[in-house]
Amino acid sequence: MANQRDVECMSLALRLAKRGRYTTRPNPNVGCVITNKYGDVVGTGYHARAGDSHAEIHALKEAGDQANAGTAYVTLEPCCHQGKTGPCTQALIDANISNVVVAMQDPNPLVAGKGIQVLQRHGIHVTDNLLGEQAKLLNRGFIKRMSQGMPWVSVKTATSMDGRTCLNNGQSKWITSEHARHDVQMLRASSDSILTGIGTVLADDPLLNVRVSSKQLGIEGNVIQPYRVIIDPDLKISSKAKLLHTEGITLIFVKQGVSSNEFNEIENCEIIDLPDEDGKFNLKLMLEKLSALEINSVMVEAGSSLVGELINSKLVDELIHYMSPKLMGNSSNGMLDIDEITQMDNCISLEYSDIRKIGNDLRITSLITY
Repeated sequence: MANQRDVECMSLALRLAKRGRYTTRPNPNVGCVITNKYGDVVGTGYHARAGDSHAEIHALKEAGDQANAGTAYVTLEPCCHQGKTGPCTQALIDANISNVVVAMQDPNPLVAGKGIQVLQRHGIHVTDNLLGEQAKLLNRGFIKRMSQGMPWVSVKTATSMDGRTCLNNGQSKWITSEHARHDVQMLRASSDSILTGIGTVLADDPLLNVRVSSKQLGIEGNVIQPYRVIIDPDLKISSKAKLLHTEGITLIFVKQGVSSNEFNEIENCEIIDLPDEDGKFNLKLMLEKLSALEINSVMVEAGSSLVGELINSKLVDELIHYMSPKLMGNSSNGMLDIDEITQMDNCISLEYSDIRKIGNDLRITSLITY
């Protein structure tokens, strides 16, 4: 049974895991703390980048011989299969660890409880599900991809206090403050992909990239640019669009039969065709394709029509809403287009998960329940 010291050590492991949130994709964020047989912390580590050593390996290396008969606190069940790196279960066994405390089991079918079983077969005592809910928050996208074959979908919106996204003449720069726009860059950096529709691309010619530095993110090495995902059924995007000539990979989803020869020579651009569904673009299939590409999370930055369609299709998990202390009037455009609701009992419910002030704006994060 876990005690207060176990909680303290796992809390430290969770803080360590969070350091990888900008760099581990498509892998999960994992932290590890090693204590010696007296309960003193002798090693810490976290998974920094895909292909690099896992958190347990870093922590064991730092602990050295002091890990003998000690305890390992890991935010995710240790892996037991040979991937790009060796199995962490074997490393813990070789270090003669006596106890392993795990925040949550790994949803990856290659592990999924097998790592715990391997440890137990070698006489290691395992405690499971310590601060499990906190651990799940770190890896919502990875968990959903592994368990449902779908990425975690967040919609980012920015409006005035009366729910408007731009004036009737199209002006929208800037509804929110510079602080809020910087905060969006940090959100982009933590997302595997940024999704928008062709309407936004044609209207704004956006870059859809991360424009903060490694130093600002607190990471070593280069900033990892998220995939840019464009829904463009008829391939109306110009081959000269800025985002096609910006660092990072762009995926353009089109309907079957659309010619894409013009884009064959553009580096890091992939055209993916999808069959329609009753004459409509198949958004669910598109998200499944992204999951198959090991994309854990999608941040939607799109117009009201696409956002509304995603919500109508029950494909959005989270709404991140920046609200500016401005009033823009009735003639301005609204935040999203969703199907008409005629009964209050049928309204889409939101559950606030975080509310904070960013500059002069509010950032309201809500989970969507359908």
